[in-house]
Amino acid sequence: MGSWFRTFTPRPHAPRQLLCFPHAGGAASTFRGWAELVGPTVEVVAVQYPGRQDRIADPLPADLAELADRVAAEVAPRLTRPTAFFGHSMGAAVAFETARRLRPLFPSRLTRLYVSACDAPPAHRRRTADHTDAEIRDYVRFLGGSGAALLDDEELWQLSLPALRNDFRLIESYRYTPGAPLTCPVTAIAGDSDESVSHADVLRWQEITIGPFGAVTQHGGHFYFDDSAAGLAELFRADENWAKPGMAAI
Repeated sequence: MGSWFRTFTPRPHAPRQLLCFPHAGGAASTFRGWAELVGPTVEVVAVQYPGRQDRIADPLPADLAELADRVAAEVAPRLTRPTAFFGHSMGAAVAFETARRLRPLFPSRLTRLYVSACDAPPAHRRRTADHTDAEIRDYVRFLGGSGAALLDDEELWQLSLPALRNDFRLIESYRYTPGAPLTCPVTAIAGDSDESVSHADVLRWQEITIGPFGAVTQHGGHFYFDDSAAGLAELFRADENWAKPGMAAI
């Protein structure tokens, strides 16, 4: 089994860390360069799911719960300093479920959850998990972003398809089970022209925490940060106190 984490700009002595969870079909490389977004006091660590890039031979998880279980077990030893999670699209659900598993063990480490371009778990609609390759291709094209570039390279597309197909199955078969809420601040982020996630669905993220909640709109579509990450950088810096001692935690 390969390593679960990638750190493109190591800052081992930074007082805080931001742990990033990719979208369906995405990889840790999505967050290459994000160290510049958050500044020198934060180390950015990206999760590398099995079945892609250098982990292409690793077994794929059976469901989203299994993936969250495995990530939580790997993350736990890394929670030695204040940490925020950022999850995009499917990654938001994985980040949330990981946070739920860590809450009883680390009540003072996870200090903010950013959920991006994803309907809230209480609003999640269970769909069929069976899609043809053509339907997956069409949906990737519909979402746009850098991932759509895979469509122009047939060999790369075929290499990526097994993990992408499995990720679609994970998120579309995911079923939210109500439980103890988080207590950390939650920030929900959506692109103002993202047709895949409604504003009402984003607002329902406030139902999963008793901590402070905010909903933020960024200019762009589902992958709003591909075109301009300036708004996201401003958000991270405005939220600089997410890792100060004494902040609400999960």
